[in-house]
Amino acid sequence: MGETNGIIRVFPRRTKASPTDELAFFGPPGLFKPEAERVMVSCTFTADRARAERLAEDWRRAGYRNVQIGGPAYGDPGGDFEPGMFLGPGRTITSRGCHNRCPFCFAWRREGPIRPTAIREGNILLDNNILACPKSHIETVFDMLSHQHHVELSGGIEAALVDDFAISQLRRVSIRQVFLAYDLPHQDKPCRAALSRLTTAGFRLRQLRVYILAGFFPDDTPAKARLRAENVLEWGGLPFLMLYQPDADSPKVYNHDWRNLAREFTRPAAMLRRR
Repeated sequence: MGETNGIIRVFPRRTKASPTDELAFFGPPGLFKPEAERVMVSCTFTADRARAERLAEDWRRAGYRNVQIGGPAYGDPGGDFEPGMFLGPGRTITSRGCHNRCPFCFAWRREGPIRPTAIREGNILLDNNILACPKSHIETVFDMLSHQHHVELSGGIEAALVDDFAISQLRRVSIRQVFLAYDLPHQDKPCRAALSRLTTAGFRLRQLRVYILAGFFPDDTPAKARLRAENVLEWGGLPFLMLYQPDADSPKVYNHDWRNLAREFTRPAAMLRRR
């Protein structure tokens, strides 16, 4: 059970990042009711809070007395990462917070400024902004990653911080994918420069992914978002276009054009066929 310590964890929805052990549940208790000192209902998205609270009540009614509820949707600032507790195998987090105060982001609001935490092994790094950490921490993290296979930096690295030092660390690792962020229109120059540096260093198109935030600004349109995605392809990266959702109980509704755009620019195979 890894480091789950016999704690039942309950999640409102199953994702590819979810834990896979026998004490991870995605709904109310069934006929099989394992013994446990605690039940922890973990909720990531505020839109799932109502379901999370219903699940907490379901587990209390099933006879579990110590049922707790929390997670990012409830403002949890995070601490040292516990492998296998709330994320599936291979995923790790070695720092919390962020030094940026991007208006659309809730990481810095929940977790505060960047702060390194204990380093646990894993091949999928989910830190908010690993390159903003002290160099000694970055080097130690990449020491760990250098012993892993198919490494992914899925938390996203800040394009403006991709310098010679960052490149030297990335080249030590067997990179499957590294994600950059192009969330604001004025970030085009650092994104383009970072992709150029990475390409020159020998990283291939398939390895270079770029998160593109769409629909955040009132004047954003599918045409403008498409242009940003097409630019990323031209610069040597594969876009991953995300439709902005506020941290609120009522999700933002997007029309057919927006949804088709997101579908088009989140599928690497389809984008690679266009090259």
